[in-house]
Amino acid sequence: MRCAANIDARMVEETAINLDPIQVAGRLTPEAMKAVIAWGDGYSVCDNCRKPFRLDYIQNPPLKEFHVELAEWLGMAQARTVPGARRAFQQVAGTYVEKGDPVLIGALAHYTSYLSVEICRGIVREIPKTADNHITPDDTANRIEDVIREFGTVPKLLYIDHVDYQFGNMHDVRGVTKVAHQYDVPVLYNGVYTVGVMQVNGKDLGVDFVVGSGHKSMAAPAPSGVLAATEERAEEVFRTTQMTGDLTGRKFGIKEVGIIGCSLMGAPIVGMLASFPKVKARVEQFDSEMANSKIIVDALKSIEGTKILSEYPRKHTLTRVDTSGSFDVVAQTHKKRGFFLSSALGKKGITGIIPGATKVWKFNTYGMTKKQAEYVAKTYLDIAEENGLRVA
Repeated sequence: MRCAANIDARMVEETAINLDPIQVAGRLTPEAMKAVIAWGDGYSVCDNCRKPFRLDYIQNPPLKEFHVELAEWLGMAQARTVPGARRAFQQVAGTYVEKGDPVLIGALAHYTSYLSVEICRGIVREIPKTADNHITPDDTANRIEDVIREFGTVPKLLYIDHVDYQFGNMHDVRGVTKVAHQYDVPVLYNGVYTVGVMQVNGKDLGVDFVVGSGHKSMAAPAPSGVLAATEERAEEVFRTTQMTGDLTGRKFGIKEVGIIGCSLMGAPIVGMLASFPKVKARVEQFDSEMANSKIIVDALKSIEGTKILSEYPRKHTLTRVDTSGSFDVVAQTHKKRGFFLSSALGKKGITGIIPGATKVWKFNTYGMTKKQAEYVAKTYLDIAEENGLRVA
């Protein structure tokens, strides 16, 4: 089936249970799907852009109301939408980091955190992870002291992931922030795997900035994300242009420098807007998401030779698993080699695991029903037993 002359219709969510670690919480709601069709043109939301000519002031669709509600929901003073979390990192780094400035980043952070510092010609110094893959307040304090000794100044900024993308472990954001603020270091909270999935309140956490991803965790089209700030920091990171043309004398009103005037338009912003009521409601149900995750994690744990590399008990639905002692043993002699596992899952209507991965891989159970979780768990156990692996 094709949706255009040479473009196949994508049928992943309609035909399979998707375990892709970065896709499942970004899956669009029916409301977002309809809004995307209606508002898909690039400048569609600009039809009703009136003075002062800024996206977050547009009242139809209700973007002005949405931005206010978004900030309140995140426990922050102001919020903006951005083309992906990485643009939020860039906007914050671009406000505070200059050439040669040190920035602290947790050792499990996404590469875009690093690049956002590099583009400013800043210098990254990492907070090490512990043996059990956590970023701690004590290590943060030690690294701040290291930076002071090396650079003669405190870090200009600190990034902390609430849940990292490698293990899905939950880190002590409140503790790390408390330490950072003792040195007057502003803190960027990376909520790419939490904002839109579980309750997040930046004020309670004490952070200066909250960053989220629309297409990873807010049921919005890509590229989309959010950036929220405290009142004090909002004045800095959302600063408006002071530029004047030297020949024409042109000025540009209240356009914001960090996002080059306007940010999300068309399908990404309207999709995020359309999904927002359901996203706000679903974060209240995170306990049921974890219950479904446990069904699958426990099934995998029962397969001899399988290890859960993420913290256990699990606190998030993204999990990293080591099957080098189980499914990868099968792969050594199987006629399909390492592709036997993804092939067997595919035949049962399960997708999202990297084809060929039988050693270390990740999965995310977010958005499943209990019935689907039980089906996935049973499928893993069936594949194990069919291939001679012992199940406890």
